[in-house]
Amino acid sequence: MAKYGYWGGFIVSALGCGSMFIPIPMAALQFALGAILLPWFGPLWLGPLCVGLVCSIGEAIGSLSMYAAGHSGATHLFDRATKGHSGRTQKFYLWLMRMMERRGPLVLFFLSATMNPFYFPAALTCGAVRFGVKKYFLVTLVGKFVKCTAIAYAGFFGFRSFLAWIGVPV
Repeated sequence: MAKYGYWGGFIVSALGCGSMFIPIPMAALQFALGAILLPWFGPLWLGPLCVGLVCSIGEAIGSLSMYAAGHSGATHLFDRATKGHSGRTQKFYLWLMRMMERRGPLVLFFLSATMNPFYFPAALTCGAVRFGVKKYFLVTLVGKFVKCTAIAYAGFFGFRSFLAWIGVPV
């Protein structure tokens, strides 16, 4: 893992957040990289901060594909959701559209800063409601930075301690 280092974290994060159909273990990689990668500069505890920064940039760039998919299919999604369909998916989509129109940045930040399955539909909805792409990217980047950095620090303090406990030099 150390061989691919930051580039590997960036690429896996971008691919993992760019596709909701192919499961890519981004969090597991970020957790491990937080424990083993050295920082670019400064004390050792800055390593997870660097991992969080690189992986959050990768995830934010990868999530632009979800935004673009929502942006290009907005008319179809909206028409299907409003033409007499009363299923749970359509109700959820309409609710999410209303939330994005009212409190878009706050909802997007919360969904991107936590590990949950609702981020991908929210990214599609952001594109569908024509949420500004710059605002989308910045809010997503900040949220993903919070999430990725927390995962990397969990690896730094948790996994690193475990490796030291079993006698593996880190």
